[in-house]
Amino acid sequence: MKYGSFDDKNKEYVINTPQTPYPWINYLGNEKFFGLMSNTAGGYSFYRDARLRRLTRYRYNNIPVDNGGRYFYLYDEGDFWTPGWMPVKRELDFYECRHGLGYTSITGERNGIRVKQLALVPLNYNGEVHKVTVSNTSDATKKVKLFSFVEFCLWNAYDDMTNFQRNLNTGEVEVKDSVIYHKTEYRERRNHFAFFSANRPMDGFDTDRESFLGLYNGLDNPQVVAAGQSSNSVASGWSPIASHCMEIELAPGEEISYNFILGYVENPEEEKWEALDVINKTRAEAMIQQFANESDVDRAMDELQAYWNDLLSKYTVNSGDDKLDRMVNIWNPYQCMVTFNMSRSASYFESGIGRGMGFRDSNQDLLGFVHQIPERAKERIIDIASTQFEDGGAYHQYQPLTKQGNNEIGGGFNDDPLWLILGTAAYIKETGDFSILDEEVPFDSNPNNTASLFEHLKRSFYHVIENLGPHGLPLIGRADWNDCLNLNCFSNVPDEPYQTTQNLEGRVAESVFIAGLFVFTGPDFVELCKRRGLEEEANSAQKHIDTMTSTTLEHGFDGEWFLRAYDHFGNKVGSKENEEGQIFIEPQGFCVMAGIGVEEGLAKKALDAVEERLDTKYGIVLQNPPYSKYYINLGEISSYPPGYKENAGIFCHNNPWIMMAETTIGRGDRAFELYTKIAPAYLEEISDIHRTEPYVYSQMIAGKDAVREGEAKNSWLTGTAAWNFVAITQSILGIQPEFDGLRVNPCIPTAWDGFSITRVFRGDTFVINIANPNHVSKGVASMTVDGKPIEGNVLSVIGDGKMHKVEVVLG
Repeated sequence: MKYGSFDDKNKEYVINTPQTPYPWINYLGNEKFFGLMSNTAGGYSFYRDARLRRLTRYRYNNIPVDNGGRYFYLYDEGDFWTPGWMPVKRELDFYECRHGLGYTSITGERNGIRVKQLALVPLNYNGEVHKVTVSNTSDATKKVKLFSFVEFCLWNAYDDMTNFQRNLNTGEVEVKDSVIYHKTEYRERRNHFAFFSANRPMDGFDTDRESFLGLYNGLDNPQVVAAGQSSNSVASGWSPIASHCMEIELAPGEEISYNFILGYVENPEEEKWEALDVINKTRAEAMIQQFANESDVDRAMDELQAYWNDLLSKYTVNSGDDKLDRMVNIWNPYQCMVTFNMSRSASYFESGIGRGMGFRDSNQDLLGFVHQIPERAKERIIDIASTQFEDGGAYHQYQPLTKQGNNEIGGGFNDDPLWLILGTAAYIKETGDFSILDEEVPFDSNPNNTASLFEHLKRSFYHVIENLGPHGLPLIGRADWNDCLNLNCFSNVPDEPYQTTQNLEGRVAESVFIAGLFVFTGPDFVELCKRRGLEEEANSAQKHIDTMTSTTLEHGFDGEWFLRAYDHFGNKVGSKENEEGQIFIEPQGFCVMAGIGVEEGLAKKALDAVEERLDTKYGIVLQNPPYSKYYINLGEISSYPPGYKENAGIFCHNNPWIMMAETTIGRGDRAFELYTKIAPAYLEEISDIHRTEPYVYSQMIAGKDAVREGEAKNSWLTGTAAWNFVAITQSILGIQPEFDGLRVNPCIPTAWDGFSITRVFRGDTFVINIANPNHVSKGVASMTVDGKPIEGNVLSVIGDGKMHKVEVVLG
């Protein structure tokens, strides 16, 4: 069942019922100020850090689930409603939500009044703009009232949820003209405040939550709205909100628009006040003035759309398959931008409170984003590397506001360092900027202890070599990519965190996955050594890679597939010898991507085993059989019911590793089949089963052993976005950035006649037409650039900034 449709021309997803199977959200903002907005106007806003600079309150695990947001109530002679349906839930005569690239518009109509709420975060602007248009669609004059509503958070979202005795005494606001200022804690150590403004005179206001709602009412029935009259309340100590009241009279066919701004301001310490206890509003007033008129919003929308048109022009495909084209050209790169901005911090499944930016996560997110804005990718690489330890290990997470490592989680995830090599290499391949390797970067965010980025990469590489187990495979540490495979935890105490608890000491538990990752990323480190004239270093590193390859073949292959690990006692995990969890997806993907076992025919055996043992109609499950009980030696993975999350759920994050592995051995039909199983645009028809947004990837889909097979969870913020973009654009469509150019190396379904790709690379634009007259999956028979034949299949950088036509024939 469908709940909307794609509007490819406008790059929007159009939802035509508010009652979607789960709240379907969008992200506003691309730089510092961000908002999450659902199809019923739910969500929250923050500046840079969802924990430390939350502007508006959102209650997780609420009933109903999507309750709290940026609401506009319409009062019409005793009847009141909201255009997004929630929270009042009055029946609407018309409803439509359009989620676009960085903006959302929601339109509702009832009894001859139409209200449209357009929400966006303009470029280079620390605030959310809501343009609200009220129209009279009836044949009679209408007198109505419009009430705005946001509930302010007390800045630190974690403290907001836990420290009531303080927070219920600190709320402070100011009201001036049509602006409500939230200045809680501004009198002491904060130099920042929020405001909610309107660009027309208001006829009433409220800033105290209890006065607006009534103590025993919810957001569905605010007493002020029900009465049609603001109370002009001023919050003092208790929970501050912002609500404007606008009295409106409209003739038939007439409309009026208001610009509401939810903004964030920082003042220098010496400029905090304009008078005793009166905040300096100069910067806020300048922000408000930027959107004084309706045309100002139109201009901001034009700029936002031009921005996205430019970013999306970096890579486009014309395949003849609308679903493929909209994923590659619009929605997948859009999601890659969002995951780059957010990591795993703030969504409807991640609170933004418990974790910041992931070391591993952010390096992977770079892979799908770096072609859009390379300079931001460079900045992120430096931020990530700055949290690395001197021994090459790393903090698992860091806070985006402070850029300090997260001590609550710490380090010890032994795959983390290798992702820094992968992310840095991806940046250099995209840009040709080897100078990043010479950047001086701190260890543990200490400016007095620095080394070149290349030295950081070297320590990442050798962190693996210096932490090998009994078989010569990498020690897993607290965990590897699968945070829930906790081989050193041994927890039997409720509430012990699996990822940070280590009840048994020992250097025995090993990861075959890290071995595959090491062999996959190692050649990039070797090449960087060579580019710096370090031949001896390169040769030494290559020997370690060769040794790891042979070690993996000797101790990491189980006859038909790659093992997953060895546990604390040296026993196999992911083996046919196990009763449960006999085969895992991760090592089959990365070991084959690394080329391990390809020549010996073992890679094909492993991928055939994946198809036989792990494949389902909704994607590939993480392992099989699922764990039916808790295994203390395995940790959190066995704590989930069968078929969910890491216990045999379909992890969309590592499905593309199998796609890429299939292209490694030339099986394009199989690779694309797997792509279509989890790509959201191909799942739109089963939205009632899938539940999450049909325009972005989810982290997980319930597997074949789950009660609700095919149901997705954890949408938006997942490495799935970047890896699927890499899998389809580089491995299947086959346009692969390398240190010296673009390699054209498709691996496609044999039925395809061909396709065309436009790729901007280091300032040049290559229009690549790929013909498949012999209906093969892989192999380039010939290639011309601007009519001239070239040897091989690598497009060299031309450097003239012009458009170049490339003709490719497969065979």
